[in-house]
Amino acid sequence: MKANHFVTILSTCIFLFTACQQPAEQPPAATTEPGVAPAPAKPDMAQIKSEIQAAENAWAAALNARDLNALMALYTDDAVSMADKAPMLVGKAAIQTAQEAEFKTMTAGKTFAFEAMDVYGDGDVVTETGKSIYKDAAGKVTGTGKYMAVWQKRDGKYLCLREIYNSDAK
Repeated sequence: MKANHFVTILSTCIFLFTACQQPAEQPPAATTEPGVAPAPAKPDMAQIKSEIQAAENAWAAALNARDLNALMALYTDDAVSMADKAPMLVGKAAIQTAQEAEFKTMTAGKTFAFEAMDVYGDGDVVTETGKSIYKDAAGKVTGTGKYMAVWQKRDGKYLCLREIYNSDAK
């Protein structure tokens, strides 16, 4: 009988001990209103800037090679281009027509380079500001400029949706 009493007391003590323990700390629950989705994670702007710079490098390579197909692959079908001292071009077809004409008149050996200076946005649509450098066949800088481009990620790749650019005064 003493053994039964001892087992009962021991069982009760173990039960009380475990019942009084604090639960393991849980991270605080998201404090969003019911029906409101939590805020999305912030995009990695350094990574996005790297992707945009790669697109600008491809852009320069296409211009330098006078490769119309490679250049046009960097635009969305509904792109808009606003060049210095030229009418607005709406749509990829209009941009392509203007670019074909420009390639025909472009000085042999002229090259382009672009530098993404700043990129901001939400990840899928970003705005870039940058500078451009133009060189002659000997590699001498013949001009500089600036631009702003709006890029949209489509099928995992940033494409130019809007662009505006102009040359700096000499």
